[in-house]
Amino acid sequence: MSLSDKKSLFATIAGGIGLLLISGGASAEYVFNLTEGVTPTSKEIYDLHMYIFWICVAIGVVVYGIMGWSMYHHRKSKGAKASQFHENTVLEVVWTVIPFLILIAVAVPATSAMFRAYNTSDPDMTIKVTGYQWRWHYDYLDHGFGFTSTLTTPMEQVENKAPKGENYLLEVDNSLVLPINKKIRFAITSDDVNHAWWLPAFGFKQDAIPGYINDAWAVIEKPGIYRGQCTELCGRGHAFMPIVVEAKTEKEFDQWVADQKKGKEVALTGKELSNTVAQQ
Repeated sequence: MSLSDKKSLFATIAGGIGLLLISGGASAEYVFNLTEGVTPTSKEIYDLHMYIFWICVAIGVVVYGIMGWSMYHHRKSKGAKASQFHENTVLEVVWTVIPFLILIAVAVPATSAMFRAYNTSDPDMTIKVTGYQWRWHYDYLDHGFGFTSTLTTPMEQVENKAPKGENYLLEVDNSLVLPINKKIRFAITSDDVNHAWWLPAFGFKQDAIPGYINDAWAVIEKPGIYRGQCTELCGRGHAFMPIVVEAKTEKEFDQWVADQKKGKEVALTGKELSNTVAQQ
């Protein structure tokens, strides 16, 4: 490589690094990784993902490092000649044992995490989630009430006749309200076609299948509003059935449940009075 070519290569690399540093602030909002989430399962999945990622990085550095070193120090211009050898017992043992140890190092924590993710025993409360075209219905099985959750994004935004809102296609009329620090079991099914209930912050996606119940669980560690979507192509309205969960403290949740039951009683009383008047 001539001196001018080396200068050109150096200038290109330096320019690339400079542009990368300058654009760092502008690209800060982009995150190329999993969300850490707000449940033990999501955090364990995130930690496992990073653990395996760094193992892959180490393998890549070692393999490509040896490859690059070998290509440079044993290149043809230096008169190097390829070695010819077969049935090297030491090498065969090394490239068998090392991958086996790597697989064990990955499989043990992954299997443990999978067992914990599927352990839905001893929940503090159970929510039945039913998918419909194109909405969700939630039943609080321990409290005796339920409601339907439907998209509220105006059609003017969908048809590009109005500016899109902050939570475009991720807003509903009735959020699923849940308490924090409680083990919540989700019994997920469908009443028509296949759907899938997915909340990235909870670290799981579960299929909703007619006539079949899949379950999952979560312990929400932080109050807040968490949004997800149906991730099974379920018809022309597939993009219009978001999931919104509002996590509250236990005290706030108990008050919300009391308000829901009170509203239900008032509605039933009004219906009974209307029936009585109609009969008279």
